[in-house]
Amino acid sequence: MKQCDLLPAETLPSRVHYDFLFEHLPSLFLQGNKRGRPPFPHDALLRALIYKALRRLKTLTDLAFELQNNPTICHAVGLNLYETPPSIERFSYFLRETPHPVLQTVRIQLVQALLKEKVISGKHLVMDSCALLAKVRENNLKSSVSNRFDKTKRPKGDPDARLGILTHFPHPFQKEIRYFWGYRNHIVTDAEEELPLWEVTHPANISEIHQAIPMLQRTKEIFSLMIDTVSGDALYDTENILRFIIRDLKAQAVIPQNPRNNQTTSYVLKGNDVYCQADLPMYRKGKMTVKKTAVTYLQYACPIHFGKERQRHLICPAVHPKFITQKGCNVLIRLTPSIRQHINYGSEAFKELYKKRTSVERVFSRLLSIAMQDSPVIGINATKNYCTIAHITVLLVALAAKRLGHQDKIRFVRSFVPNFLSETGKRIS
Repeated sequence: MKQCDLLPAETLPSRVHYDFLFEHLPSLFLQGNKRGRPPFPHDALLRALIYKALRRLKTLTDLAFELQNNPTICHAVGLNLYETPPSIERFSYFLRETPHPVLQTVRIQLVQALLKEKVISGKHLVMDSCALLAKVRENNLKSSVSNRFDKTKRPKGDPDARLGILTHFPHPFQKEIRYFWGYRNHIVTDAEEELPLWEVTHPANISEIHQAIPMLQRTKEIFSLMIDTVSGDALYDTENILRFIIRDLKAQAVIPQNPRNNQTTSYVLKGNDVYCQADLPMYRKGKMTVKKTAVTYLQYACPIHFGKERQRHLICPAVHPKFITQKGCNVLIRLTPSIRQHINYGSEAFKELYKKRTSVERVFSRLLSIAMQDSPVIGINATKNYCTIAHITVLLVALAAKRLGHQDKIRFVRSFVPNFLSETGKRIS
């Protein structure tokens, strides 16, 4: 072959050095099964799935095809060039059977490295969650399914999926609610550098409220953070969460008030007496303390059912519907001070800090850009592992960008690898 028939070297595309990226990835330290076919290195399978996320390959079939036709990638992820690459079943088995704490350990080590190298500080935290729709017929509105959203009838396509709710606003001040079968990925992020610090995946019927305190507690204990503020939307406006943030974390709670917690008063105070809607003095039943919240209330009941007004009235003068259904009105006046008194909702400082909450939306945007929602396997453990690998990918890119001298590119998940890990890119040791 004549040399003139060959393409000039300068016209060839530059090679992407994935090994520059993977050298910053901690090892899994998993031992293979001694029985059956010879196992592939678990670290290589993890690197291959990270490559799938960065290349935004939709299926495991696309990943297996890529490895079969690109020996350079096989070498970069740590596979033997002289052996057949892993099949779809091998990747599926890895996602389904790998113990989830093993991958969480890798994710924690990456966060610790970012904290140690002062890429993130962890002073300003934000909480949120993202819906992960399972690939089942019930979620496909074009399919004909009876009792589509009956929570007692689990989908056969993914028995671990549970029924959840999606809320969105198609128009200003117009809320729509949609049901779905699937899971939720709950996260705590660093608001300043927009990188995830903690993540956990649960079935969709597990409320975000129940995950807030455990996530914040684990984030504080494992990473030894000095937390200044914790932000979240109005969903997290509960006494337990606010009390934990303010008293246990010694941080400022930047969570707006939930309108559902502001109950309208159906009574009028006249001196030391409480009057109902019928303008009758209500019967005082005494104090009541709720064990779950340790909040003490003064309880007032219907004066006709419980007080002396029964001698003057046969029915409620205001014709209140509760007079028949539940023995009249019941009023609780709170005596225990609310933890919300420590939050200055109307201040400019609160409003400026709350603006940082939008950083979590950009974190989810980057996670979804590498197909975190499109799990190629079913089951709760596989979904957990797949979400954790997406978080590992985002953190690994940030760590590699810092160590390779591109501090300002730590959030370039989609473009860092092709643009800054090529032969023309500068690598700084």
